[in-house]
Amino acid sequence: MSRWPRSRDVFHHFRQELRAGTRLVWRSLPVPGRLLEQGRRREYVREFARWLWPFRRKIAGVLALALTAAMLSLVLPRATMYIIDEVLPAGDLHTLNMLGLSLLVIILIQQTCDLLRHWLTAKLNARIVFRLRCKLYDQFLRLPLHELSAMKTGGITARLGGELDLVGSLLQMAILTPGVALAKVAATIIILFWISWQMSLAAMLLLPVIVALNLTYIRRIRPIYRSIRQDKAEIGASVVETFGGIRVVRAFGRERMEKLRYAIRNHIIIRKQLYAQLLQQVVWSGWGLLIPLAGLVIIWFGGKLYLEGSVTIGGIVAFQLYLGMLLMPISLIIKSYGELQQALAALERVFDILRLPAHMPDAPDARPAPTTVESIEFDRVTFSYPRIDAPAADALEKTASPETPRLTGPPDTPPREGPVLRDFTLKVPGGYTVALVGPSGAGKTTVTNLVARFYDPDSGAVRLNGIDLRRLKLESYRKLIGLVQQDVFLFDGTIAENIAYGKPHASAAEIEQAARRANAHHFIVSFPQGYQTMIGERGVRLSGGQAQRISIARAILADPQILILDEATSSLDSENEQVIQASLQAFMADRTTFVIAHRLSTVINADLIVVVCDGRIAELGDHQSLMQAGGLYREMIERQHGRFGDPLELSNWVT
Repeated sequence: MSRWPRSRDVFHHFRQELRAGTRLVWRSLPVPGRLLEQGRRREYVREFARWLWPFRRKIAGVLALALTAAMLSLVLPRATMYIIDEVLPAGDLHTLNMLGLSLLVIILIQQTCDLLRHWLTAKLNARIVFRLRCKLYDQFLRLPLHELSAMKTGGITARLGGELDLVGSLLQMAILTPGVALAKVAATIIILFWISWQMSLAAMLLLPVIVALNLTYIRRIRPIYRSIRQDKAEIGASVVETFGGIRVVRAFGRERMEKLRYAIRNHIIIRKQLYAQLLQQVVWSGWGLLIPLAGLVIIWFGGKLYLEGSVTIGGIVAFQLYLGMLLMPISLIIKSYGELQQALAALERVFDILRLPAHMPDAPDARPAPTTVESIEFDRVTFSYPRIDAPAADALEKTASPETPRLTGPPDTPPREGPVLRDFTLKVPGGYTVALVGPSGAGKTTVTNLVARFYDPDSGAVRLNGIDLRRLKLESYRKLIGLVQQDVFLFDGTIAENIAYGKPHASAAEIEQAARRANAHHFIVSFPQGYQTMIGERGVRLSGGQAQRISIARAILADPQILILDEATSSLDSENEQVIQASLQAFMADRTTFVIAHRLSTVINADLIVVVCDGRIAELGDHQSLMQAGGLYREMIERQHGRFGDPLELSNWVT
């Protein structure tokens, strides 16, 4: 057994990659076209601008407030210069008092503008992110299943969470911060040259040092924090996975291994954090040295100019104040540039999802589904499951680094696996119960997936009452479907909420009636809170049989016209299965039902038994006719009888 890598080794490898990667970033920084990836990011920015367009007046108001506050902040140094050079030498107390009151009013107005600007910006960001988050969530609900399967749960939650927050910050980083900072820098430089062009030229010599310090921050420190966020996301996903399978962890005695893996991953994060903080302190130490040094240079050079009569004392003081005002906006511009790259990367990942085609959108001529089921027909259906190539799937999941290639969307026809169904033809009259039997992987569940229209066939058609399902509105058709699966999924909520999931406005009496028909009422009322009992994530507080009965009650309450039972009673003991089978038989009357089951007791009373093998129909008929035909169905039963002494078990064939 190989031991876990040491965190020191992993961190050393990370630093090597960081050096190599940042050299590439450094070479690409002077070339905006490379950072924009040949205009791709411009497309995303234009798309985001369309999202901002409805808020254009509010954005203009926020920008006006920010510019007003920035310009008012430039008044104080100029007033200080006037007071030192004109008012104090003249001993004019009245003017000094009036200037003091005026400056106080200006400062109050400036702070009010800043307060309003921050509040309106936060409010605006919240609205933009809210709209984007709702749109993105709706898009995830409508994505094809193969796209969702390619994304880990962590990838979905990351896009809905932190990445959308980064996108929301684009308004601040792409418009407000650089816009206001550039205006302030331009105004400050003009004033500096007006005070003394000689001192201004000397001050300009500091700009390369400022740029170098900030670029160091961008190209070294930012990638570390991006990596830390990625590591934290992976740890979070691992924790969810570990505690989701805690029974398996304990059954195999892997607690120590999971603890070790968790500790190593967190130790790697600590090393990265300490390294980033070290680099950050170096940068800020440089700032701490640069600003006093700049002040010292200006005092020395300004004093020399004062002795020569080229500048006043007030001019030197004002120049110092303005220089401090100049350095901060420049730092903000360069700093926001680095943050902007991260936000643009998040923007790409979010809009990549929004650009994906929706899952089977309704055709322009689609009509509501019929309310009754006369027949369901498979007409020469061939189907294979969509597949995302590994490189594309990997790219879709790499959400941490803006330099990583991303998936912009699947091709019109996604790559496919081999055919699961081949030239499958079957017609089921309305109200029939159809049992699907056959070996594992034969295509039984695929048949029900096509009935539920989770997928569309590659060729051929699935028809309801002679109408191609693709010509029906999907939402209205899905209202006809009820589904009970072997792998039961229950939501974190009350028992009543889970039973009523398919009929949210059901009354308490209707919920109780459905539970009674599913033989669930007696164990539900045994809980202290009864139907209001919280069942936990995925129904963790219920046994497998209890969860299965809740799932059956959910289907019963929805009162579907088409019922799909995929191993619906597999988690029940024989006694409960017989009770529920009786309820299901009554419930299945006058409904078109597709049954996949292990036990012959579920299959034997079906109106039609379909033996599926290798994606084709091997045999078709009722129990009696198939037994008399002496084909695969009879062979299957005899094999089970010979092996287990019980012909009612079909676990080898009906899976």
